[in-house]
Amino acid sequence: MEHRSKPWQGVMVATALPLREDLSVDFDAYAEHCRWLVDNGCDGVVPNGSLGEYQALLPEERAKVIETAVAAVGGHNVMAGVGAYGAAESRRWAEQAREAGCGSVLLLPPNAYRADERAVIAHYREVAKAGVPIVAYNNPYDTKVDLTPALLAKLHEEGLIVAIKEFSGDVRRAYELAELAPGLDLLVGSDDVLLELAVAGAVGWIAGYPNALPASNVALYRAAVARDLETALPLYRTLHPLLRWDSKTEFVQAIKLSMDLAGRHGGPCRQPRQPLTDEQATVIRAATEKALAEGLR
Repeated sequence: MEHRSKPWQGVMVATALPLREDLSVDFDAYAEHCRWLVDNGCDGVVPNGSLGEYQALLPEERAKVIETAVAAVGGHNVMAGVGAYGAAESRRWAEQAREAGCGSVLLLPPNAYRADERAVIAHYREVAKAGVPIVAYNNPYDTKVDLTPALLAKLHEEGLIVAIKEFSGDVRRAYELAELAPGLDLLVGSDDVLLELAVAGAVGWIAGYPNALPASNVALYRAAVARDLETALPLYRTLHPLLRWDSKTEFVQAIKLSMDLAGRHGGPCRQPRQPLTDEQATVIRAATEKALAEGLR
């Protein structure tokens, strides 16, 4: 089966953003990173997500990140993060993504406060006016807004969203979603439930750890969606000590450290993210070095 028939399907990497020691963005390194990911089997990139530290970017930096990704791998392969406090700002970012040629956008619900269903629907209606396919992003931990299967079914029925990045960690939702909104594409949202959601019918993965180890993670994804558990399960067990960091508060720092250890430039993070503690770094370093020693790349 073709693994990707729409631009939001397949392995779409939520890209980390290489920063120099003075915390300026290294756009040349970012372009090279996007190309390297695609060369190593990933289907596309998702710039300006939380992993790309979009909240800490100036507007001109954020716009240039999208333009850099599109120039590197082609707009069809770019899903631009358009999260913002207000719907008007998210719509402007979606319009910028459309003008840059992006194939889709990734949109959080409003999260300046715990929005109710009316506010969520109005938010997605406003951003949909930009005319770009919208992937909704459910992250109830960070946003305090839960895009339940019933609410997602309403958004999909109205034609506002084409897919959901599911980050709740509750794999049971995959089956309820399939019942309530069978045409809505399910995308794995957190690395540490990849296998469970792939078996349950996910058609894409908005992925974190391929930033450091793309080839092995792509192999894991392909085996998982093919339900080849003989291949997928041992690989999943080997990678899981790293994958579980994707759903921890320090996921950006963890992935950047693994990138550095794998010979990629991860580099520092901007505030408010703080450096890893020595204890955290030791755990991540050991898991990364073990994976590398076993030949995972």
